[in-house]
Amino acid sequence: MSAITHHPSPRAVPFRASTARLALKPVALSPGQVELDGAWWPRSRDLSQELPGLADVLDPLWGRITRIAVNPRYWPVIPHRIFVNGHVVKVGWFTSELDPHKILLLSGTSGRWDLLVVPPETTAPSAARLMAAASASTSPVSTATALMTAEQIDASGGAQDAPVRSYDADTGFRGAGTVPYEL
Repeated sequence: MSAITHHPSPRAVPFRASTARLALKPVALSPGQVELDGAWWPRSRDLSQELPGLADVLDPLWGRITRIAVNPRYWPVIPHRIFVNGHVVKVGWFTSELDPHKILLLSGTSGRWDLLVVPPETTAPSAARLMAAASASTSPVSTATALMTAEQIDASGGAQDAPVRSYDADTGFRGAGTVPYEL
């Protein structure tokens, strides 16, 4: 008896450039309770399109992301689940328990992560200031809403552009001091 072996021909796998724009706090040797672990600047309010890119980047960094929670105030549609790196991530929402300017990500291996959500319509200079403030390891503890309120006051008062601490290929802002990701 002879065996027939079938070797599928190699196929091209399309390159999928991630669209996550985020800045993360450096990993602390002795992590304490922090309000924010960084900031995420989505390109739209479509969580079905935005969350897979974010979770795809964070999965290898923080361990398998298993759940994501948002406050529904600024998200018109919230998917029940998304697919990331071959597994399902459940998505939920909380109204009073979760700051409307924050996203919560849970990992079975490394715990809870909280990111400031910079609104997609934010200008690049404002987004840069917000991302820098949320990801600075030396900044005082501040809530997501407090950062957003402070930025609105600064923007309306004509504040000078602060040094930028992350990089984005579309907007071109860059800097040092954070763990930047534009993927």
